[in-house]
Amino acid sequence: MHPYNRLPSSGHSTPSPPPSPLRSPRLRHSRSKGARFTQAQQPPRSFPQRLAWLILSVLLRRQGIFLFAPLIYISGMLLYMGTVSFDVVPVINHRPAPGSVYRSPQLLAKLRSEMDADNTSTDAISTIWKHSYKGGQWKPCINNSSGGLPESNGYIYVEANGGLNQQRTSICNAVAVAGYLNATLVIPNFHFHSIWRDPSKFSEIYDEEYFIKTLENDVRIVNKIPEYIMERFDHNMTNVYNFRIKAWSSIQYYKDMVLPRLLEELVIRISPFANRLSFDAPPAVQRLRCLANYKALRFANPILSLGEILVARMRERSASNGGKYISVHLRFEEDMVAFSCCIFDGGHKELEDMKAAREKGWKGKFTKPGRVIRPGAIRINGKCPMTPLEVGLMLRGMGFDNSTFIYLASGKIYDAERNMAPLLEMFPNLLTKEMLASPEELSPFKNFSSRMAAIDYTVCLHSEVFVTTQGGNFPHFLMGHRRYLYGGHSKTIRPDKRKLALLFDNPAIGWKNFKRQMLSMRSHSDSKGFDLKRPNDSIYTFPCPDCMCFTNKSNDTKPSLAS
Repeated sequence: MHPYNRLPSSGHSTPSPPPSPLRSPRLRHSRSKGARFTQAQQPPRSFPQRLAWLILSVLLRRQGIFLFAPLIYISGMLLYMGTVSFDVVPVINHRPAPGSVYRSPQLLAKLRSEMDADNTSTDAISTIWKHSYKGGQWKPCINNSSGGLPESNGYIYVEANGGLNQQRTSICNAVAVAGYLNATLVIPNFHFHSIWRDPSKFSEIYDEEYFIKTLENDVRIVNKIPEYIMERFDHNMTNVYNFRIKAWSSIQYYKDMVLPRLLEELVIRISPFANRLSFDAPPAVQRLRCLANYKALRFANPILSLGEILVARMRERSASNGGKYISVHLRFEEDMVAFSCCIFDGGHKELEDMKAAREKGWKGKFTKPGRVIRPGAIRINGKCPMTPLEVGLMLRGMGFDNSTFIYLASGKIYDAERNMAPLLEMFPNLLTKEMLASPEELSPFKNFSSRMAAIDYTVCLHSEVFVTTQGGNFPHFLMGHRRYLYGGHSKTIRPDKRKLALLFDNPAIGWKNFKRQMLSMRSHSDSKGFDLKRPNDSIYTFPCPDCMCFTNKSNDTKPSLAS
């Protein structure tokens, strides 16, 4: 016998397994009979059952159709959802962040009765300033130079852009640069601004002759460039080389880059010139800035005379308070409200007015693709201008009663009749230059925004209390000028607008708590009145110690209005 080989080999085939045994014919016969008997006993199917059985049998035979099942399911869901109203879906309302919504009118309505019934206020205007600077005070100590000036290195012509006080910055910086480079300064030209729209010249706002005379031993100043020099440029100022200087450039940059070109050309032009000199500079440069701002720049006689008249009238009307009055710089003009992008309580009309104002003043700036404006976040960050209502509520909380005389420095208030009503109810002795002066007295200045702002500046400068409600050059220059006049103290209330946003949006606060918060804010302004200049601070806001010297001796002499 040969052994069994599991692997097939040539000429042999693999053995097959034995066949299955046959089933019994009787068994097969009985099963077949049973099946026929069962089918005979089964009831007939209905039409839906036969249809379902047909579909199921087709699906089972053609299993590839299951690949389309997800598509069929999604299509059915979309068809179904298209027929269902989504009104039934719950909407989640996010609660606005504290301080993000203007609710000051509701707060005033809540506190009004307690505020009017409060008789605990003392004579706030006479007791507001309590802090002194280490037992002494600061006094002006700017000295003019004596003797002649060396030969000039050439002429500097600048264009001052912006409003009244931005132009003032340019003038003072131009004096400092010209003096440092030993150049002759041409009386600055005021650039016509699309917002301010004031064509006034230097001599129509400032006393030009006094300006030149005060600085004669420090900086040469002339009205125009000599003809023999301008002949080289066809008597056209646009042909003169224009320096495009970066903002906040150092005085060393002028010495290294501008002076060589000045010596070569004999005349240069710098346009624009606003904020083109760093706040930090050597003492010689700072002295020239101080001299220009606090001594040489004096308003033209027509402006100064009317300003003195209005100050006298304010003191006369507030005689019951010792001739003391509050001045408030209120920035709630249409352009300011529009620029802030804040939302107040004017509804749809306000939204449309602000949209039109933004497009008119800043074409396309606020509608650039990708720009997102968040009014709530702006309000929380204290960037919204205070409304007249908020100013009144704040001052009442600070202890000033309704007999206080207030001078309001402002342009045309947006929607004035509605917005000014609450402030006038809280302070009926509120006055403006239009109320104090006759139409005839104001007519020479009426259509000139910078001249009108100069009148406001004068009246605010000599108030017992100055209240700033929004940033900007006007309050910053006033704070510095008041420090220069009042022994280093600005006598200015600077509210914490982030804190105010939270308080004005707190419906649970009571009058006593609100008043306590306002008195604390008032006290903080008093303690910060003596702030000294730090690096990168403006000398026009913080004149100590560059423009003033500390002394232990008191000086009770009041500054003259012409200062």
